[in-house]
Order: sequence, then C-alpha cells, then structure tokens
Amino acid sequence: MVTTFGELLRAHRLRVRLTQEELADGSGVSVRAISDMERGRAKGPQRRTVEALAGVLSLAEPDTRALLDAAKEGRARRAPSVTPSALPPDVADLTGREAELAVLAAVAEETRPGSTSLVVVHGPPGAGKTALAVRAAYRLASRFADGCFFFNLRGMDVRPVHPSEVVHRMLLALGVEEKNIPAGDGERSDLYRARLRERSTLLVLDNASDEAQVRPLLATGGRSLVVVTSRLVLGGLEAGRRLGLDVLDEGESFELLGAIAGRARVGAEPVATARVAKLCGHLPLALRIAGNRLASRPKWTIGHLAGQLVDERRRLSALTAGDLQVRTAFEMSYRQLGEKAAVLFRRLSLVPGADFGPELAAVLADVDRFAAEDTLEELVDMSLLDTAEVPGRYVFHDLIRVFAGERLADEEPAPVVARARRRAVDWLLGTAVEAAGFFGPDAAPSGALGGQEEADAWLAAETANWLGALRWAGADGLHVEVLGLATAMHWYSDQRGRGETWVEVFTAGVAAARALGSVRDEAVQLNFLTWTLEVLMGRHAEALALHDEAWRAAVEAGDVREQGWALHYRSVSELRTGLLEAAQVSARRAQELFRAAGYPLGERISLSCLALVLDRLARYEDALEVNRELLADVRSGRLELAPVMTAEMSATLLVRMADSLCRLARWPEVLAAAEEALGLVRTALPSLCDAHYLRGLALHRLGDPEGARVELAAAVGLADGHRHQRLAGALDALADVHDDLGDPVAAGECRDRAAAVRSRP
Repeated sequence: MVTTFGELLRAHRLRVRLTQEELADGSGVSVRAISDMERGRAKGPQRRTVEALAGVLSLAEPDTRALLDAAKEGRARRAPSVTPSALPPDVADLTGREAELAVLAAVAEETRPGSTSLVVVHGPPGAGKTALAVRAAYRLASRFADGCFFFNLRGMDVRPVHPSEVVHRMLLALGVEEKNIPAGDGERSDLYRARLRERSTLLVLDNASDEAQVRPLLATGGRSLVVVTSRLVLGGLEAGRRLGLDVLDEGESFELLGAIAGRARVGAEPVATARVAKLCGHLPLALRIAGNRLASRPKWTIGHLAGQLVDERRRLSALTAGDLQVRTAFEMSYRQLGEKAAVLFRRLSLVPGADFGPELAAVLADVDRFAAEDTLEELVDMSLLDTAEVPGRYVFHDLIRVFAGERLADEEPAPVVARARRRAVDWLLGTAVEAAGFFGPDAAPSGALGGQEEADAWLAAETANWLGALRWAGADGLHVEVLGLATAMHWYSDQRGRGETWVEVFTAGVAAARALGSVRDEAVQLNFLTWTLEVLMGRHAEALALHDEAWRAAVEAGDVREQGWALHYRSVSELRTGLLEAAQVSARRAQELFRAAGYPLGERISLSCLALVLDRLARYEDALEVNRELLADVRSGRLELAPVMTAEMSATLLVRMADSLCRLARWPEVLAAAEEALGLVRTALPSLCDAHYLRGLALHRLGDPEGARVELAAAVGLADGHRHQRLAGALDALADVHDDLGDPVAAGECRDRAAAVRSRP
C-alpha cells in the first residue's frame, strides 16, 4: 500500500506518464529535489512545493489533500536533532582562488574580539563560490574556538530555507535542548543572539537568496566570521568585504583540466585543451564537467570533445557529466527572474557583438531606455550578466549567452524573435548611418546624436554590433539597407576604423548593389573598396585590378563623377607603387573628369594627389604651390565643408607643405606650417604625428635641440602606438638630437629601435 509522500508522488507521476524532468519543468521544482522526494530522502516538502507539483499532475482535490497530508506527516517525522556543523567535502582540485583565500584569511586575522566580520562571495552560476567558501572554512576553522557551522540556504530553490529554520538548527548545534527552544520567532532569535554573543564561531551561509534571508542570522559574536555565498551581489548587506568571483584565466583553466583529466593528457594536446577551455568560457563548473567527461572516456581525444563543444546548439548538452550540468546551474537563476527580466535576458542573446548598452537592450525588449537599464542592473545583480570595462555597457558570459539563446528558441515564437531581430537591425543600421553623416563634407544630420564627438563615440563602441547587423541584413536580403550603410560610411572610413572592417563593409555594398541591379551604385562601392585595399591595406595589386572593374561599371552607368573617382584611386595606387609618371597622368585625368562633372571637391582631392606625385618627383616648388592653392580653397568655404573636416583637411595640407619646405631646407617656414597644423588638429593621428615630427626637425635645424627633443619624442610616442610610417625617421631624428645634447646612450637606443622598426615584416 502506498503510504509515504515519496511513494504517492511517484505513483501519480507514473500515472500521467511524466518523467522527473518534465515534472520539474512544469512545477519549477528541481529534478534533484523531485528525485530526493521519491526516494524518501526529502520526506516532507512545504505546502507551496506540494501544490506546484499537484498542479502539474492535474490531481483532484482529494488526491491533492492526501499528498499534502503525507507531506505534513513527513515533516513531523523529521528528526530535529540534525546539526549543521559538518562541512561538505573539500574540493581537492580547487584552482585559481588563492588570492580570494588570502583575503578571507586576512579578514579572519583582522577580526577583533567582540565583533563579527561579514564577507559576501558573489558571482555567476558555476564560478565555484561554494567550493571557495568550503576550502576557506577548512583552513580557518581552527581559529574559531566554538566551532564552524555550514548551512545551505537553497536560495535558488522554489522554497529557500527560512531563517527561523537555520536559527532553530543552530540552537540545537549550540547545545540548546529542543524543549528549551522558544516557539516564537522573536524569542528564538533573542536566544540565538545571546548564545553567539560570547562565542567565537565561523558561520558559512551558502547559496543565499537575498538579504532578508541572511540578515536575521547576523549576530554579534565574541570573535566571529560569517561568509555568505550568493549569485546576487547582496548590496543591502553591510559587508566588510565583497569577493566577486570571475572565471579562471587560461593557465588556471589548463591546470584544472589537467588535475581532473590528467596532466600528461592535456600536455599532449595543448591546442585542443586551450580550445576546450575557451569553449567552456573558463567557467570552473564547465571546466570540471569537461574534465570529468574526459576522465570517464579515456579513449577520447581532447580534440574530439572540442569538436562537440564547437556547435552552440549542442554545447550545453555536451557539458554534462552525471548529475552535473551547466544548463541546470543557469536554469536555477533564470527561474528566479520576473517576466520582464526573463524576456530581456532571452533577447539579449540576439546582440551580435561582445558588449552592448541599454539603448540596444531597450530596442530588443521593446521598452524605454530607463526600463531596460533597470532590468539590466537586475540581471547583473543575479549574476546572469556582467558589467563591461566601459561604464554603462554590459557583457554576457559566453555560456550564459548560449543558454539565453536556448531559452529564446524554446520560449518565444519565431515571428516574435524575427521582429525583435529586425528592430535591432533597423536601429543599429539607422543610427550608424546617422552617425556616419557627421563626417561627410556636407554634414548636417539630425536625430538622437548630438554632434560629431558623440557620433564618433557611438560608432566606435557599437562597431561589432552595427557590423553584425550588416551581416544579418545581407543574409536576410535587405540589400537597400546594406547599400545605405555602406554608402554612408565612405567619409567616416576615410578618418576612422580598421581596414578589415571597411573591406567587409564595402564588399557587402558591392554585393547589395549587384543584387539590386544598380550599376552606378556598384561603381561607387567598387571605388570605395579600391580605396580601402590600396590606402588602408596596402594590397596594391588587388586595388589596381579592382580599379578596372570600377572603371567599367562607372562607364556603363554613364556616371562621370564615379569615373573621376576610379581614376583618382588609380593614381593613388600608381603613386604608392612608384609609377609616378602614370600617377601624374591619372591624377590630371581625374581632375578633368571631376571638373566635367561639376564636382569641385573631387577636383581638389585629385589635385591633392597630384601634389604628392610632384613631391615624389622632387618637384618641391610645384608641389608647394599646388598645396597652397588647395589650402586657400579649403579655407575660402567654397567647398562647403563641415568645420571639423575643414580643420582636418587644412592640417593635412599644412603638413604636406611643411614636408616640401623641409626638402627645400626652408626651416622657419617649416616651423610655421607645422605649428599652424598643430593648432588645428588634436585627434587625427597622422597629421598630429607628422606635425610634431616636422616641428622637431625645424627646431633642431634652428638651434633649439631641447625643444626638438620634446617634439620628436611626442612624434615617436604617437607613431609607436600605431605603427605609423614616420616612426623610424622620427627615431633617427631624435637620435641626432640626443647626440647634440651630449647623450650618446639615448642616441644609440633610438638608432637601435629605428633599425628594429625597419626590420619588421
């Protein structure tokens, strides 16, 4: 006859043909808890838990009552004399936590008689908070004369342990007989505090749900330490120290995998081991599971496990060893979230980049920015999200992102997910187009961004996200949107960003133009791509070959301006490959085409290239005259450039003039031009570096070696951080200055560095 709660529960579950996992999913009670109930290890769960189970089992009222009665009887039979003093087993291979253990030891040492120190250990699921607290307790227990006590508060369970239950069990452990424990919570707490007041104890409160669960257990002791672990920060507690556990570094991850799977084994496959560690996100729980899987499968290679983990759709399932599951650890935190937080958590898995701000989160959740920010902070407090290095931005742990993606696929309909993704794509691409508009010659954008500085910051911070949105748009056939972004980025790409980024953007632009059947737009994007390959990437042969494609498309479209651009970019390629006479011809032809197209700015740009060619041909006076003419045009306002662009172009032209004057040894004029350039530009690196370099040369030749040293050192600093082409020359010039200042050691160091720079591949 079925009589116990566990037997009744199992009979009802089998009757409706549910697995323990299915019952857990529906009720919110963990699989382990259900298993413990059915096996009789948990004899009397609380009423809330029983009702949750009964609801999933669709029990009639009499059956529900019988189940509640069985649970009540089980609670009555539980022996109240179980003491909490026994620590769980220590984890022998705890890795990478010596710094945190040292902090806990220092706190224990610093705790004065008559006081209690509180340390909160917080971090994401699977970071090893319990293992750290247990190891610390084993190390420090001997310092506390009246004992070490450990409680698992089960903060992530449907029913966390109530503080009064801990107080009750603690009083028993402190020697108070059951009959002498007061029935009322207030009197019981008074007795608890009185008993601890004169005692020296170490109390570990593991897996706390919130501050309210912990606060009643914080009693002043004779000389005591309380260590609380939680996935939450528990910012409401007045803790003396907080230890936020992060993931392990690469070396520590290697060490942990080796300790579990065998050091010789991981040493034999270092590349695959590093890959496994990275795919585990360096999370201790995930690494432990991976190590256990390898240990239980000695015929596997580590590379085989890495292959299983590569596929995000299988990764969390692969990170399972017996009853250890990464997914289960995350689920426990996820089920604590309210509806709004759960929605945002799931949809954040759609973010294409590594980090994000509240604006993108708001777009994904379809809420306002402030609501999104509040929810993001809630997710941080739950350790399901972390703050990024940049204030105001957030990051996922890699495995938690994978888990969020699983929840999104399982819990939200595909059309809802598609709409959220499309909102994100539209917002990212739209804002990127608006921001890039601040960098064009006729910049007059309007919108949420306040100016070029704000636009620049947004584009830099969100590069991975708007670039990811571009990839999504291309894959989804949003060719108009892709082309719009690629077109808008032209002037911005001339001043900011990495060459690899612009190769991808303009290649996508070419593909979008072709998909739309627009030969004119194809010519535009091919010209942009030619410029990127030549100027930013130095891939001369590819750039020249692409010029031919751009020229043909421009001719086919009948677009004279784009023909001018094609010839201009050809002249740049020819200049950089030393084909100076050909470059001069191409630059003059480009100038003629721009003039025919009625495009003054293009004329001036091709003329600027011609000036560079003339300088390389040693026609310095001619180059100087062309650059003076260009500077006058830029400053006249006839080109209708934005103020920032006017300043940067003026600085560039002044630097070029100073370069030509330098070759003519007209040092006072070099100094004047370089100083004027420095007065105009503060952030554009090439012009800034060149201006310092040329000013330093002029000062040296004009008899001011100390002033020259300052300027040339500034040029070296700027060039060294960005591998600028001036670096070797600036080091040589600085060496000459050190010679004149009587410092041969510094001069020798500069020449050695210059030689090393020239030997770089």
